Amino acid sequence: MEDLPDRVRCDIIRRYRQAILKTANMLKDFFLGFVKIHILYHASKEPIYGVEIREELGRHGYRLSPGTLYPTLHRLEKDGYLERQSRVVAGKVRNYYTITEKGRGALTEARDKIRELVTEVIEER
Repeated sequence: MEDLPDRVRCDIIRRYRQAILKTANMLKDFFLGFVKIHILYHASKEPIYGVEIREELGRHGYRLSPGTLYPTLHRLEKDGYLERQSRVVAGKVRNYYTITEKGRGALTEARDKIRELVTEVIEER
């Protein structure tokens, strides 16, 4: 690559970096979708709050910063999939989230799609 003019070399490097970033962004979108399904699932079992669900997701290998988790919870609430209730715990306000009927419908649909995907991809049918 040293034989190439600087302009060509820079163009190749730029295109390579763009391809890597596109792949990274695509994987981030996939994993964020998985995270949302995890959140809906756990919120369907009992009320959840940020620190608790962050630890639970960590047990599944998802390392989320608060800057990713809390906007995701807020978006799920804004879109009608979760409902928030504030409670005072040890003198501090904690927001608990529970699944809504719309969230239950989305979770049911996600389960069907996951089942189909696992059958096709993992079991190679």
